Amino acid sequence: MLSDDGMYNLISRGKGAMPGNSASLYSNGARRCSSNASLRCWSSSRSLELAPRPSGTVAEGAAAPPTEDSEAASITFQDAVTRLQSFWADEGCAMWLPHNTEVGAGTMNPSTFLRVLGPEPWSVAYVEPSIRPDDSRYGLNPNRVQRHTQFQVILKPDPGNAQDLYLASLRALGVDTQQHDVRFVEDNWESPVLGAWGLGWEVWLNGMEVTQFTYFQQAGGKVLEVPSVEITYGLERIIMAIQGVKHFKDIQYSQHLTYGEMFLQASCRKGGWNEWEMSKYNLEEASISDHQTRFRLYEEEAKRMLALRLPIPAYDCLLKLSHTFNVLDARGAVGVTERANSFAALRSLARQTTELWSERREEQGHPLGNALLDCKASTVVDLGQPPAHSPPTGPAPFLLEIGCEELPPADLQHALTQLRQGIPQLLKACRLSHGAVTVAGTPRRLVVNIADLAPQQSAASERIRGPPAKVAFAPDGSPTPALLGFCRKNRIEVKDTVLEADANGADYALAQRLPDLLSGLSFQKSMRWLPGVPSFSRPVRWLLSMHAGTVVPLSFAGVESGDQTRLLRSEASPVKLASASEHGAVLLDAGILVDVAERRASIWEACQSAAASINGSIPEATTHDLLEEVADLVESPTVILGSFDPEFLGLPQEVLVMVMRKHQRYFPVVDPQTNGLLPHFITVANGAVNVDLVRAGNEAVLRARFEDARFFYEADTKKSLEQHREKLESMTFQQDLGSLLDRCKRVFSLVEPLTLACGFDKDTEAVAGEAASLYNADLGTSMVTEMTALAGVMGRHYAEVEGRSSAVATAMYEGILPRFSGDALPSTPAGVLVSLADKLDAIVGLFAAGCAPTGNSDPYALRRAAVGLLGILLQQGVHMDLPALVALASAQLPVPVTPEVRAGVLDFITRRLEQLLLDEGLQPEAVRAALGARAHDPVLAAATARELAAGLAAGPDGALGRVLGATTRAARLVRSQAAAGPAEVRPDLFQQAEEGALHGALQAAEEGVAPDASLAGFVEACAPLVGPLNAFLDGVFVMTEDEGVRGNRLALLRRVAQLPGPFLSVQEVQGLLG
Repeated sequence: MLSDDGMYNLISRGKGAMPGNSASLYSNGARRCSSNASLRCWSSSRSLELAPRPSGTVAEGAAAPPTEDSEAASITFQDAVTRLQSFWADEGCAMWLPHNTEVGAGTMNPSTFLRVLGPEPWSVAYVEPSIRPDDSRYGLNPNRVQRHTQFQVILKPDPGNAQDLYLASLRALGVDTQQHDVRFVEDNWESPVLGAWGLGWEVWLNGMEVTQFTYFQQAGGKVLEVPSVEITYGLERIIMAIQGVKHFKDIQYSQHLTYGEMFLQASCRKGGWNEWEMSKYNLEEASISDHQTRFRLYEEEAKRMLALRLPIPAYDCLLKLSHTFNVLDARGAVGVTERANSFAALRSLARQTTELWSERREEQGHPLGNALLDCKASTVVDLGQPPAHSPPTGPAPFLLEIGCEELPPADLQHALTQLRQGIPQLLKACRLSHGAVTVAGTPRRLVVNIADLAPQQSAASERIRGPPAKVAFAPDGSPTPALLGFCRKNRIEVKDTVLEADANGADYALAQRLPDLLSGLSFQKSMRWLPGVPSFSRPVRWLLSMHAGTVVPLSFAGVESGDQTRLLRSEASPVKLASASEHGAVLLDAGILVDVAERRASIWEACQSAAASINGSIPEATTHDLLEEVADLVESPTVILGSFDPEFLGLPQEVLVMVMRKHQRYFPVVDPQTNGLLPHFITVANGAVNVDLVRAGNEAVLRARFEDARFFYEADTKKSLEQHREKLESMTFQQDLGSLLDRCKRVFSLVEPLTLACGFDKDTEAVAGEAASLYNADLGTSMVTEMTALAGVMGRHYAEVEGRSSAVATAMYEGILPRFSGDALPSTPAGVLVSLADKLDAIVGLFAAGCAPTGNSDPYALRRAAVGLLGILLQQGVHMDLPALVALASAQLPVPVTPEVRAGVLDFITRRLEQLLLDEGLQPEAVRAALGARAHDPVLAAATARELAAGLAAGPDGALGRVLGATTRAARLVRSQAAAGPAEVRPDLFQQAEEGALHGALQAAEEGVAPDASLAGFVEACAPLVGPLNAFLDGVFVMTEDEGVRGNRLALLRRVAQLPGPFLSVQEVQGLLG
C-alpha cells in the first residue's frame, strides 16, 4: 500500500533528502526551491505607506505596483550568493564549503547533520548543490531540476532573533518585506530514517516557498542538547522571483552568463548536457542491478568504518548509500518492502554514526566549547515578596499577551481552548473576583483579557491537617523539619493551628501562578529553542502583562513581562502601552484582527465578494477546514483575487483544486450554475501588502504548479492503464504477499465468488471484473506518485479518457473507497464488489503475513479497511457470511492461513462492528448480545442489536421483555443444575397439565422461528410461550425426587432456554435482565 501524504509525498517531509525525498523548485520543503514567479522588489531602504484599509476587504489594486528597483532586478545568481555570504559572515558565521559527494539537501552536509550534535557552539553558512534524481525532467520543466542550489545557515545556539535576521537577509537581497507577503507557514520535519526531527516553517514569498526554517530537536536518534536553527534558502527560486524570469535557464547567473548557458547546451533542443543527460541516466539508463550491488557494498563499507571508529568515512558511505537508493527509487525499482528494509539499514547506520561522532567529540573534550554553559535562560523574577508598585485600587482590566514565533493553526486553537479553561480556574484558585474573560489569538500572539479584575484576593480561612504530633515535634518539644516545612508551605507560624491566608494583591497572585499555567499548555508537538527553558509550540519572544497601567512582573520561557506589544512583522519597532485597555485599539489600528471568529467572518465575506465580482462562487466545502486554516495563518487578512491561464482547465478539475487548496491554501472559484472551475483563485495575504505585486507572485507560483501537473498528466496519458499496471510488478505490496500487481490479480479473482455471495448478476460481475483488473493501475502513474491523494480519482479519469464505460470507471474509483474516516462508500454494485475484494485481500493477507495492527500501530490501515468493509455491507444491506468470505480470500493468498489467523481476522472485524454499533448509541449489552449470536452476518447482527435496544427500552412489560424474562427464568434454573441429562423430551413422563401445555407451546415456537429471522419474528413466535412457561415454573416442582421425571422437566426447560440462541447470546441476555 502507498501512503496518502498528499502532493509530493516523497519529498514533503524529506528535509535531508534521504530515501523518499525528491526535489522540486516549488514543491513542499524549500530545500528544493525555485519558481517562475515574477516579482518586482524595492530595496530595503525604501518604504511605501499605504492608506488604511478595513481588514478582510477585497484588495483590488490597493497600491499601485512600484517601479522595478534597478538594484534588486540587477542581482545575479552569484551576487545573491555573495550577498548572503557577506550578510551571514557579518553575523558571525563561518563560510563552509559544499560537500564532496551527492547530497539531497544542505542538511546532509556533515557541517549540519553531525555538527548539530553535542554541546559545542557552531554557526556556519554555505552553498550546497542538492541532487534529487526523482525530480529529473530533462531540462524541459521550468520549475523542476534534478540538481538545484541551496544556501544553508546553521545557528547554534539560537541567537534569539533568528527570524528577524532571516528577514534582514531577504532585504539584503533587495526584497522589500513591507511590500511583499512574507509568511512563516508550518512545516514540521521528521525523518524516521535519520532518527531526526525538527519544528519550523516554510517561508512563503507571495505564495512561493523560498526557504525552510527549522529548529532541530533530534538527530541520529539523539535529543539535541543545544537546539540549532537551520535556515535553507532555495536560491534558484528566490532569484527567479527577483529577476522575474519564468524558466530556470533564464536566470542571470552572472553579468555575462545565464543559468542556461552555464548548464545547458544551445545545440541540444532537448534541454542540455546537464539536466537532459542526468535525467536520461536517472530515469532510464541507471543500471538497477548495479545500483542494488552498490547499495550493499556501501552498507558493508559503512559498517566497516564504524568498526574502525571512523565516523566521517562512515557518514560519507551513508550519503552514498542514500543517493544510490534515490536513483533506484527514480528508476521505479523500490517497492514497499524494499523501502522498509532500506530505511531500516539507513536508520541503523545513521544512529551508529551519530553516536560514534558524539563519542569522539567528547573524547576530545569538545574543543569548540560548551554552549550549554553560555545559554543562560533569563533569571526568574524573585517573587518571594509582592512587587513594589502601585496596583489599581479598584477593579480594572487585565491583559496577558504571549508573543510567539508563528504558531501552527492546530496549535493555536489548542492553546486557546486550554486557556479558556485554565484562566477561570486560576482566577478561582487565586480568589480573585473578575468580569468577563476573553481569550483570542493569532499566529503570533495568544491574548487573554480579564474585565474588572479585583486588585486584591478575597479573604479566606482554611483548616489544614499537618503531620502527626510525634513527627512534628522532637522529644525535647522543638519543631522538627517536617513541621517547619509544613509551616513554610502554608505560611504559618509553628504556634498557629488555623491558617489565616493573607489577602495578597492580584498582581502578586497572578505572577505566582501564571507561569505554571503557561508551562502546562500542551501541544501535539512541542519544541525547545534554548537549554533550560520549558518547551512550547514555537519560541516565545515577548510577554505583555498589565493590570490597568501596571506591569505584572512574571517570567516564562526565559522572557520577562513588560508593557510592549509587537505588530505585524513588517513593523520592526515594538509599541509601548500606557494601559491594558489600549491593546485592542492598537492592534485594530494596525489591521490585526485578534478574534478568531471575527477574522474568519471577515475573510469569508471578502472571499465571497471577490468571487461574486467575476460571477463565481466558492464551494461551501471550503467554509470548514480551509477557511479555518487560512484564518489562523494571518493576523491582518487581505483578500486578493487572482487568475490563471484558462488552458489549464483542460486538466482534471480534481487536480487543479487539490493543487490550489492543499498546497497553496487558495480558495477555488466555480461557476455557481455548473459547479465547473473558473480560471480564478482567491488568496489571503497578511497585512497591507502591495496587492499587484503579491497577486503577480501568487499567479506565477500557481502557474508553476499547474505546469508540473500538466507534465505528469501528459506523460501519463501517453500510456494506457494496462501499461501503467505493468509498473505494479516492481512495486512490492508486502514481502510475503508479493507485488501490487499480484494483489491486483487476487482482487480480480475474488470478484466472481463475491458476485455469487452478494447475489449480483453477470453484467455486474463483468463490469466489476474489468474494473478490478485495473483499479490500482493509477498507482503506477506519475500523477498519483506525486499526489497520492488522487489515487482512484485519476484511475477513473484515465479510464474515461481511454473510452471505457462510465460504469467501469466508477467501479475503479469506488474500489478504494473509503479512503479516510467519513469518506463516501461505494454506491454501485460493481464498485461494492471491487471494494469488498480489495479490503478482504488486505485484511486476511496481512494478518496471515503477521502484519496485524498492534496497539496504536496500524501501518497498513487495516482498521480503516475493516470499518470500510462493514460500512459497505451495512449501507448496501448485503447479507454475507464472514467466515465464508475469509475462506474465499484465504484461498487466493500465497501464504498459508491457519485457523488461528482466520479466528483473529473474524474477531478483528467483529470488534470494529461492535464499535460502530456503540457509536450509534446502542447499549453495550445489547450490542454484545447480538454479536454473540450473529456476528457472522454483520447486517443481521446490526439489525438485531438495534431491535434489541429498542425492545429493551420498552421495559420488562414490553413484548421483548416478557419473552426474554420468561426464557431467562428457564435458563437460570437449567444453569444451576448439572449439564448432563436426557437430550429428548418424553411426553409420556409428563405428570401435570402444565408440562403438556408448555411442550405444545414450545413446539409451536420452534416451528415458527427460522434461524435467520428478525428479532421481531422471534418475539412474535415466542409470545404465546410466555404464559405456559410461567405457569410451568410457578406450578411444577422441577427438582422432584423421581430422576426420570426430573430429567425430563430439565430437558424441556433446556430447549426453552435455547430458543434465543440463534438470535442473541444467552449469557449476555441473562446479564441484561439481571
